[in-house]
Amino acid sequence: QVQLVESGGGLVQAGGSLRLSCTAPGRTFSSYAVGWFRQAPGKEREFVAGRSRSGITRYTESVKDRFIISRDNAKNTEYLQMNSLKPEDTAVYYCAAESRLGMLTTAGWWNYWGQGTQVTVSA
Repeated sequence: QVQLVESGGGLVQAGGSLRLSCTAPGRTFSSYAVGWFRQAPGKEREFVAGRSRSGITRYTESVKDRFIISRDNAKNTEYLQMNSLKPEDTAVYYCAAESRLGMLTTAGWWNYWGQGTQVTVSA
């Protein structure tokens, strides 16, 4: 079992920035694909960004050029830097991990999930 712990959510005005963090105590992120998903009220959980075990990154179209996924290997922490935030970015954001090679954007492919962190963007 892989435990994932997210942090960094909060309330921000439109145009602002937040950085989410995801750690996996006792695990090395280089052995996993790591993804970020979000779920707004009444909507399905959707893929936001992710990094495969080989280092390939993917972003959903609506966040390209605004969100950046990165990793600090020394801290074993994955980050999602979110810039130019919009009210439609408001959601609970989840960190996910998967030990298999490759990376799919469907939530069902990912085996391990964090508890989620709320991101609220005010107009």
